[in-house]
Amino acid sequence: MAGTRIPGYTYGSATVALAPVTMEDLARLKQAVMFTEEDERYLRMAGEVLEEQIDEILDLWYGFVAAHDFLVHYFTGPDGQPNQRYLSAVRERFGQWIRDTCLRPYDQDWLNYQYEIGLRHHRAKKNRTDGVDSVPLVHHRYLVAFIYPITATIRPFLARKGHSPEEVDKMHQAWFKAVVLQVALWSYPYVREGEW
Repeated sequence: MAGTRIPGYTYGSATVALAPVTMEDLARLKQAVMFTEEDERYLRMAGEVLEEQIDEILDLWYGFVAAHDFLVHYFTGPDGQPNQRYLSAVRERFGQWIRDTCLRPYDQDWLNYQYEIGLRHHRAKKNRTDGVDSVPLVHHRYLVAFIYPITATIRPFLARKGHSPEEVDKMHQAWFKAVVLQVALWSYPYVREGEW
């Protein structure tokens, strides 16, 4: 799987903390979003469909962010201007996130990395991975709100490789469930202890 040469991509390494969320918690979250073994199969199919389209997907998503100054804000430096190096580094990891969402087993390493991603959006670790001087956190409301554009815009890409409408729908539903599941996990650092 790609990703080993992506700056700041530390999936499975000893530098990633053990998630405070248990595998039992993850199993319950999967049940709560109705994520099944069938979804796992369709996510793998989606990963194969999306692989060659990742740059185009990222162009679309980055265009969406660029069109909204309140979203670009999270990549700005002290001068208020977007930090292009920061945007580029995050883009590489964002592409790998698509692969990881679809193709990685949702095991302890995956769970630990979801916690890491949450920390990197929260003031606990934002900016540290890339050594940038930017705003101190991504506000939680935008993690949740971004579920919709990340889900709605992926469907046309899933439909491009000749799969049946039913297969496209199942890939799309599996993607949607996986995104909701991950945002729930990324929310951990934002919630007061004992309330997650």
